[in-house]
Amino acid sequence: MATPSPQTHMSQSHLHALLSAQKNAYDRQGIPSLEHRLASLNDLFNILKTNQHAIAEAISKDFGHRAQQETQLAELFLCIDGIRYIRKHLKKWMRPQKRSTSIWLLGSGNRVIPQPLGVVGIVVPRNYPLFLCISPLIGALAAGNRCMIKMAANSRHLSQLLKGLFAEKFSADMLTIAHGAKGTDFSALAFDHLIFTGSGDSGRQVMRAAANNLTPVTLELGGKSPTIIAADYSITKAADRLLFSKCLNAGQTCVAPDYVFVPEGKIDEFIAASKIIISGRYTNIESADYTSIIDDRAYLRLKNTLADAIDQGATATVLVPNSQANDVTRKFPPTLLTQVKGTMRVMQEEIFGPLLPIMAYQHIDDVLGYINSKDRPLALYLFSNDKQLQDKVINKTRSGGVCLNDAALHVGQNDMPFGGAGESGMGQYHGTEGFMAMSKLRPIFKQARFSPLAMMYPPYGQKFDRIIKIMLRL
Repeated sequence: MATPSPQTHMSQSHLHALLSAQKNAYDRQGIPSLEHRLASLNDLFNILKTNQHAIAEAISKDFGHRAQQETQLAELFLCIDGIRYIRKHLKKWMRPQKRSTSIWLLGSGNRVIPQPLGVVGIVVPRNYPLFLCISPLIGALAAGNRCMIKMAANSRHLSQLLKGLFAEKFSADMLTIAHGAKGTDFSALAFDHLIFTGSGDSGRQVMRAAANNLTPVTLELGGKSPTIIAADYSITKAADRLLFSKCLNAGQTCVAPDYVFVPEGKIDEFIAASKIIISGRYTNIESADYTSIIDDRAYLRLKNTLADAIDQGATATVLVPNSQANDVTRKFPPTLLTQVKGTMRVMQEEIFGPLLPIMAYQHIDDVLGYINSKDRPLALYLFSNDKQLQDKVINKTRSGGVCLNDAALHVGQNDMPFGGAGESGMGQYHGTEGFMAMSKLRPIFKQARFSPLAMMYPPYGQKFDRIIKIMLRL
């Protein structure tokens, strides 16, 4: 199996110099206007539109292979559509907000102004390196911030490409990619906000490093997202939809369905439907439409996870005919697992690959009890047309997001926040919430020409006592 060549590391002093340059530029130039922010978003938009092929090719090189169409759908489109949405709404979001004033301060006024935080750091994972770079970036730029980005070490081709493309349109004190920066060095910088997407263990390290500077963080950490197929819903229709999200990017998706609950007696039907569906999409796993696992370590982890499940009694069903894992191309076939147990790694760790455990259930309360006994997931999927059941599942579980009758599509909705809960993360971005998360909502109070509070100044006496008595009574 091929191993990527080592990447030259950026020194900590260089990182500090980049951050200082951005902070100094912010102090000199102040808060950017609407026109300036729109110009930045337009430059970013044009970079993506003009360089689609080069971007897809760089990502494919980093993976070993990924279909251009998957990059177009799951990354380029979502980024471009997100910029279109923000450009349309930015003027409204930037407006000062009037707020009510206390009756005891008549004549005064309150307003809230969304202002930039300053410099935002973005740590990008390997699985969707463009979308998870650009999506938080457009929110940060819309809010008027300057940005430093650390790409994953596995994304060296895309990192080099974006660094050069950004440099053509943006000064380094506005936007730069810290190519080759170590994650620990980057997270330790005194950003005004830090956005991290990755594993829970890495998220804890990032949060510890950020705490030294009291840097606020947004963490998107993934987790084991459960899927429930209700008795009223078509097994074939559910399999058709959820398997698309599961096999997209070969399952290397933070919101991919991680395990599925199927009504008792319908597991064989689910397996049969899944075989037909997947064999119709991929003739074999060497198909140009099927993605490689990102690196040797992730590939071997999947092999070991599958072996552990089989050793403990699980039954594996490979969905692509005549296919097995390929150590050279790192292609790993979509595989269903039945007879799974809680002691198996596949039921304890986020899978991040095309393995899908299936469990039968009789009562929905047992399913909800199981889900609630685990860490809060980044997403929860329910396939049901029963409104009462939908409400019950939503009200009796906790997750970062919910998708009904499909999987993962909530992430691409521009007018909805995206983020985790508990072990799956904290904070949220996308749309209005992303703009607000990367802004300081600065309260401005303006006193009237005459201050009613003057009647309350010392020395205290009978007048004060009469007024405070009325105030407290009300």
